[in-house]
Amino acid sequence: MRRADLWRCAYPPHIPAARVVFDRRPPPYRAQTPQQRRANAKFAKDNESRMGKSEDQIKKRTKEAPKSPISPVWLGLLAFVVFGGIVFEAFSRMFGF
Repeated sequence: MRRADLWRCAYPPHIPAARVVFDRRPPPYRAQTPQQRRANAKFAKDNESRMGKSEDQIKKRTKEAPKSPISPVWLGLLAFVVFGGIVFEAFSRMFGF
């Protein structure tokens, strides 16, 4: 077996582990998806903006207005079901439907 072929197998049985020559090529990387690329760019930007700042400054920047756990569409639908039922009930009592 030639030395150039040693990288193909981890530890050939006839060569001690200390003498195995490893290939110096980097491992193959998969291509990033656009979503991963955006997430990595955002992470890098956030890390660069934090460099040289204290923990207190970072905590002040990260505190934002809390988002509602329910979307406005679902909130509107829930309000229509609850308050719409009350309005229809009031109309039926007032006009005797």
